[in-house]
Amino acid sequence: MAHWLIKSEPSVWSWEDQVKAGAKGTHWDGVKNHTAKLNLMAMKKGDQVFFYHSNEGLEVVGIVEVIKEAYPWEQAGPPWVLVDFKAVKPLPKPVSLAAVKAEPKLAKMSLVTSFRLSVQPVTDEEWDIVCKMGGL
Repeated sequence: MAHWLIKSEPSVWSWEDQVKAGAKGTHWDGVKNHTAKLNLMAMKKGDQVFFYHSNEGLEVVGIVEVIKEAYPWEQAGPPWVLVDFKAVKPLPKPVSLAAVKAEPKLAKMSLVTSFRLSVQPVTDEEWDIVCKMGGL
């Protein structure tokens, strides 16, 4: 199972919105960056994903799960895709970008090195460290 991080501005789609979507989940749209698209296409059902509030908050706030793998985003047309996610659980303690940057073991994490990328891979080691920082 792979791990990922997706970003959303809370004023557009927040963790609370994701939770309200319930077990049926919701599709992830708006991704129009080829690297981010390739990351969406690499996701598999069951993969665990950090939900990150960007621009406002700047923190990992929860975990979502891939419930439907990449499929065509008809509204945007090829080559863009959607992936469906459902909320799994909040982090008891949100993990800020500042905290991630302050942890030497996370210096190579995409959140630090490719900050603008909206869909990012997360290594198993990074996943474990951020989960621990978040109280899991």
